[in-house]
Amino acid sequence: MPLLWHSRMMNSFTLVFVVAVAGMLFLRLWLAQRQIDHVDRHRQTVPADFAERILLPAHQRASDYTLARTRFGRLSVLIDVALLLALTLGGGLQTLHEFWSSKLDDLFYGVALILSVLMISSLVDLPQAVYRQFVIEQRFGFNRMTPRLFVVDLLKQLMLGLAIGVPLLLSVLWLMSRMGAWWWIYVWVVWCLFNLSILLIYPTWIAPLFNKFVPLADTALTTRVEKLLSRCGFASSGLFVMDGSKRSSHGNAYFTGFGRSKRIVFFDTLLSRLQPAEVEAVLAHELGHYAHRHVIKRIALVFICSLALLATLGLLTDSPWFFNGLGVASQNTALALLLFFLVLPVFTFLLTPLFSLLSRRDEFEADRYAAAHASASDLITALVKLYEDNAATLTPDPVHSLFYDSHPPASVRIAHLQAI
Repeated sequence: MPLLWHSRMMNSFTLVFVVAVAGMLFLRLWLAQRQIDHVDRHRQTVPADFAERILLPAHQRASDYTLARTRFGRLSVLIDVALLLALTLGGGLQTLHEFWSSKLDDLFYGVALILSVLMISSLVDLPQAVYRQFVIEQRFGFNRMTPRLFVVDLLKQLMLGLAIGVPLLLSVLWLMSRMGAWWWIYVWVVWCLFNLSILLIYPTWIAPLFNKFVPLADTALTTRVEKLLSRCGFASSGLFVMDGSKRSSHGNAYFTGFGRSKRIVFFDTLLSRLQPAEVEAVLAHELGHYAHRHVIKRIALVFICSLALLATLGLLTDSPWFFNGLGVASQNTALALLLFFLVLPVFTFLLTPLFSLLSRRDEFEADRYAAAHASASDLITALVKLYEDNAATLTPDPVHSLFYDSHPPASVRIAHLQAI
């Protein structure tokens, strides 16, 4: 009777998985097609709200950039799904398990197995990354990265990933195998501490491995920014300019760090494009995220979700139907960890619009804060410049935007600021 039950669960879960993959694939391709059709249909006319600010050639460039990225994104989706099916129902994980289990024992087997899958995924993604950077970004004038820098970045990421990831993997696998049924609580604590540690060390130890950060040299702008920080009650460890232009012409500004390691970073491409009042307005928007505790709330949400996910994994680790239903005949903690995080995006994809909604709500709150502490009109002009410089489409498909976009569409966001 138990064997019959396991067989039925295996077949049922396999069917559920296949249906979920097919549903996710259909939905992603459908949303992409909606975006392509909508952007292409509005390519010939600048939206009325932007007609006086953005010329038709700039609008068409943004439309073409969006179309190119979205069309290539459809191919990436198909490749990702094919790789997922090859690793699971196709027997890829089972083959890797048999290979490494005959050569390594216990923890090192698990690390080798997981690193093998990560390496395969990276190799599959590498041609896509090259095409995005040196074809699409190059075609629209955004790429400033040389092939040499691309390779150097890859090597740095690989070495950094091994230096940080291997000890973390060893810790997680050891806890999973030694802490009994409640291992997931111990892993959760380690995961939370790891993320907080990365937030602390990232600004001063990790980010400088890839970019140069120099103190903001513009005295007038520095004075203006420091007055804004004083008005908002924000203390940071400094104002820095990052050489983002060595990789891309896209512009941005952001906060990084945690506690006393907080710092404000401006892309050099952003400072070269915006007026001081516009920089102040953009910074006020970022300060709005801090004032409304968006970062802390986001971290708390991630920690709560990770606890729920690890608890779910704790239930599945001892369930043969979970392994067998995904094409793996063997059963151990490393395989459970791999399988769970491979299939997780399939079953959580429908939550994407919820997280997008929460993110857009935060953006509106930050915009209101910026309008109260700087100038709404300066933020509008800055946003228009950034939309134009980054070739962000002004006419996204509403359904696609509702599902994916972490920021409100340009017309909605600017109308909101104008109303303020």
